[in-house]
Amino acid sequence: MVAIPSEVPSKQPEAKSPLHAPALHESGLKHTSGEALYVDDLPTPPGTLTGHVIASPHAHARLVRWDARKARALPGVHAVLFAQDIPGVNDVSAVKESHDEPLLAVGQVHCVGQAVALVVAESAALCRQAAALVEVEYEVLPACLTIREAMEQNAFIQHPFKATTHVIRRGEPEAALIAAPVRIQGECVTGAQDHFYLETQVSLAVMEEDGAVRLWSSTQHPSEVQEKVAEILGLGRHQVTVEVPRMGGGFGGKETQAAPFAALAALAAYHTRRPVKVWLNRDQDMEQTGKRHPFWARYDAGFSADGQLLAVKADLVSDGGWTNDLSHAILDRALFHIDNAYFLPNIEVTGRVARTNQPSNTAFRGFGGPQGMYVVEEIINRAAERLGLDPAEVRRRNYYREAPENQTHYGQAVEGNRIPRIHAELMTSSEYARRREEIAQFNASSRWTKRGIGYQPVKFGISFTTSMLNQAGAFVVIYADGTVQLNHGGTEMGQGLHTKMRAVCAHELGVPVERVRVMNTATDKVPNTSATAASSGADLNGMAVKVACEELRGRLRPIAAKLLQAEGEAEQAVFAGGKVFIAGRAQRTVSFEEVTLAAYKQQVSLSATGYYRTPNIGYDRKSGRGKPFHYFAFGGVVVEVEVSGLTGEHRIRRVDILHDVGSSLVPTIDKGQVEGGFIQGVGWLTCEEVLIDAKGRLLTHSPDTYKIPALGDAPEDFRVALLERAPQDNTIHGSKAVGEPPLMLAIGAVTALRHAIAGFGPPRTEVQLASPATPEAILRAVEAARGTKR
Repeated sequence: MVAIPSEVPSKQPEAKSPLHAPALHESGLKHTSGEALYVDDLPTPPGTLTGHVIASPHAHARLVRWDARKARALPGVHAVLFAQDIPGVNDVSAVKESHDEPLLAVGQVHCVGQAVALVVAESAALCRQAAALVEVEYEVLPACLTIREAMEQNAFIQHPFKATTHVIRRGEPEAALIAAPVRIQGECVTGAQDHFYLETQVSLAVMEEDGAVRLWSSTQHPSEVQEKVAEILGLGRHQVTVEVPRMGGGFGGKETQAAPFAALAALAAYHTRRPVKVWLNRDQDMEQTGKRHPFWARYDAGFSADGQLLAVKADLVSDGGWTNDLSHAILDRALFHIDNAYFLPNIEVTGRVARTNQPSNTAFRGFGGPQGMYVVEEIINRAAERLGLDPAEVRRRNYYREAPENQTHYGQAVEGNRIPRIHAELMTSSEYARRREEIAQFNASSRWTKRGIGYQPVKFGISFTTSMLNQAGAFVVIYADGTVQLNHGGTEMGQGLHTKMRAVCAHELGVPVERVRVMNTATDKVPNTSATAASSGADLNGMAVKVACEELRGRLRPIAAKLLQAEGEAEQAVFAGGKVFIAGRAQRTVSFEEVTLAAYKQQVSLSATGYYRTPNIGYDRKSGRGKPFHYFAFGGVVVEVEVSGLTGEHRIRRVDILHDVGSSLVPTIDKGQVEGGFIQGVGWLTCEEVLIDAKGRLLTHSPDTYKIPALGDAPEDFRVALLERAPQDNTIHGSKAVGEPPLMLAIGAVTALRHAIAGFGPPRTEVQLASPATPEAILRAVEAARGTKR
């Protein structure tokens, strides 16, 4: 039976696209109601056991003896597993070729928290009881706990195919420094930061037929979990399936470091032939996983008398912990971003990764970019203070300009530079000049409380700097009733990726978003995925979804044209508002479901894969030249703070952000990312202080000792706007990435704090403010400012 096109005289079908329009987060209501399913919420398979990690209590020690007989004899204990119980390769290294991270320790332990054994029992309580019965004898060895100690011992992490030292150079920095009228020299340190995702590391493993294993894992990188589990068990990857329902946060902490806990669960399931869940409590998670890399930097910078940055030499050293993990890629991005928004005509920057007896530090939102930017912003702030200039004006004078002053120090052109526009618009909308004058008047009349204001621009490169990772896949399924299932390689960790991908899919097929269901990310649907990281989740997966939908539209067009009695005009078929019509003749339509049913009856495939890889990017680390990024995201912020000179406490009075997200796919999602990124950055720079004792044991291992920002730390007046009229070429529907760039806007809070602290001293006080700017650090800086003499 042939469908008869409906007649709708002189009325256009409802064709409103979900793209570029506000929308609720697709899981938002489920989050608040408790309906959202995370790994631990999934129905527990019968007979599920619990896995418990026995971790090293020492930062560095030799394993002398271990005995698990008492623990194994305890009723309800099913296994106590050591390295010799691994049937495959005992390695979970993020950089496969490095072979430097065993799943379970062999010979030595290299940090507090390193996994030595796994207890598998009927309950968590029984696991803890059995773990106390496992006897492990250690011979304690000297430990290296800080970057400075590593530098003194020449302890740096070797990469299997990268030079230990990465150098990027342009111009003649030595000569330019000697000739510079103003010279700024010093050191700065940025600290670690815990990811503090709401959902800690967790995996559930179930054995299937023929020795295969299925895992549900809270991971940003299901394909890496699949790879590592296969290697641990000695299986092909086709025998390992990894599914990710959603994560309760990731922030980079589940990019590589979810894999070991998934592998432990799989190893336990392999030995017991029972389902096994490994789920860390908060203390275990903070003690056993890596953090944002602490960085130490030494710099030497030259300025003209009017604040023009003439030359920079800088040496950066990160604390990698005890293995490679992603430390070298993170270091690379720090070096790429030391310029931030500024043209540096003469520069030499070098970077190395220190090896310490700490848990391996890992990816964290910004991926080294924040640490690199902090160095140049410290330099600019100090120069402005010495010269008696407004730091915002010094920043403006050093922005990238037209060619040839639009080339980064690694040779990539800064195209579509929106920093000058953002600067001008924010200066006006935030009333920066008026407020700075008012702050000067307030500070002159207030003895114990001072205020400060700061402006911060951000230029952030978008793409994985490991070029092969810039690829994604999708698998779109249309059913005969016109409903759609969408599979893509990205993972949902609360950032709204699924919301964006559903909008892209609905737009491309011309159906309401309610007709599209986003499925759990799984390796048996979309293979060989890259991690959802580098802010590229929507860029890469969105393009892959678009390609798959275009393929399906191409198959459906001839069928729709026939139903519309316009066989010769198939290429003119328009899909919109749940209808299909011929362009220019919108009064005659057929429904999308009529077309899909007809396609099924005519034996036309209603599923398609899509694939995308980012074009024309690459970098030669040896020469220090290339185009590592597809494009740059830009942003700016004005931050106003108030500081108590009696306690060192501060509050953020007002924040004005203008951020470039291109043509936003879903503006409400992007605004949320900007707000959250900024607050997380403020946490890193002001209150989140990671402390260890002299034996390498973590002191800040729970919410009672580690302070993340709370509601009271948020700005009293928080204004966020997305840059308008700013589409980006060669991206998914003109949008830009948003996950990481806003975090670095928080450096503006440091500039504002320095302005307030300087108010306690004489004019041109150079502020000595440590990072993070805790109340103690601020109070020390205030006392130093008060003691400054001119």
